[in-house]
Amino acid sequence: MSPLQIDKKKSEANSRRKKEHLDIVLNNNMEVDDVGTGLDDFWFIHQALPDIDFDNIDLSTDMFGKKLEAPLFISPMVGGIESAKKINNNLAKAAQTLGLSMGVGSQRCAIDDSDVASTYQVRDVAPDILLFANLGAVQLNNGYGISECYRAVDMINADGLVLHLNPLHEALQQNGNTNFANLLPKIEEICRELTVPVVIKEVGHGISEEVARKLADAGVAGIDVAGAGGTSWSEVEGHRANTDSESRVAATFASWGIPTAESIRMARRGAPKLTVIGSGGIRTGLDAAKAIALGSDIAGIGAPLLKAANDSEEDVVTLLQQTIRELRICMLCIGASNVKMLRNSPLLRRRWS
Repeated sequence: MSPLQIDKKKSEANSRRKKEHLDIVLNNNMEVDDVGTGLDDFWFIHQALPDIDFDNIDLSTDMFGKKLEAPLFISPMVGGIESAKKINNNLAKAAQTLGLSMGVGSQRCAIDDSDVASTYQVRDVAPDILLFANLGAVQLNNGYGISECYRAVDMINADGLVLHLNPLHEALQQNGNTNFANLLPKIEEICRELTVPVVIKEVGHGISEEVARKLADAGVAGIDVAGAGGTSWSEVEGHRANTDSESRVAATFASWGIPTAESIRMARRGAPKLTVIGSGGIRTGLDAAKAIALGSDIAGIGAPLLKAANDSEEDVVTLLQQTIRELRICMLCIGASNVKMLRNSPLLRRRWS
C-alpha cells in the first residue's frame, strides 16, 4: 500500500470517528449529572449601589495583540467532515459579527487528506477574528513536527495554534494514540520555532498547577483549562463502545477530571503570566464572569454553540448575545466597569468558606 493510500485510509478513519462524535454530541446530553464545573460553589457579593452606568460597561479585552469586543472564545470543536463546514462557517460569522475569537477542531484529517481542508477554512466569512488552528499534541509523537504545525496554521490563515492534550480520551478510544512519553520537549520545540502563539488545551479534564508550570517553562503562550463539568468524552466514547467491557471502562471514568473552577485557579497559580482561557461547562454569562474572576483572561464556550451552529448563524449570534448580556448584568451588579475590574474583583466568594 502506497503512503498516499495509507494517508487516505487514516483520513477516512478519522472522518468516521469525527462524524460519530458530532452525531453523539448533537443528539445526546453528554454531561454527567453528578460532575459539576465547581462554578456553582462561588457567588458574587451583590452591590446595590454599583456606581457605574450599565451602558458604559466596557467588555473589550486584548488577546495576543488583537482586540476582542467581549472576553469570549468559541472553543475548538469540529472539522474534517462535510457537515463541519457549515458549523464552522456559522461559528465564524458570529465571531466576526460580535468581535470574538474562535478555534477550529483538530486538523489531523486535513493534514492526512488536503481534500477536507475546506471544512476548516473560514477566513472568507471572518477576515478579522482572532483564529486558532488545532492539532493533537500527541501527534508530535506520531510523526508530526514543525512542518505539520505550520501546515495547520497556513491552511486556515490562523493567528495561533492550539495543541490539545487528551490522554484519557485517547486511552478510551479504539486504537487511540496513547504514547504521551517525552512530549514536553517537543511542545517546547514547537513553541520555540513557530512564529505564532501556541495555546495548550485539555479537552474536558482540566490542567493542573504542576502541568501549567511545566507548560509555562516550555514557552507556551496560553493555556485553555477545559475542565470537568461540560461535555464528557468518556460518555461520548461509552456511546461508541462496541462491547459491554469497553462501555464499562468508559463509565468508570465518567467523573474523572479537575472541575473547571479549580483548574482555572490551578492554572493561574502555575502560570501567573500566561493567558488563561477558562472553559469546560461554561453555559451562561454568569459562568463566564465567575471564570474570569477566578483567574482566567477570557471564557471559552463549546457545546451550546455547536448545537446552535448546526442550525444557523442567527442562532449562534442570539445565544452569544444572551451570554454577553448576562455577563454585562453581572458586571453591573458588582460595580465592574471593565474586564480588568472583573478579573481582579474582590467580591467573589466560595459558598462554604
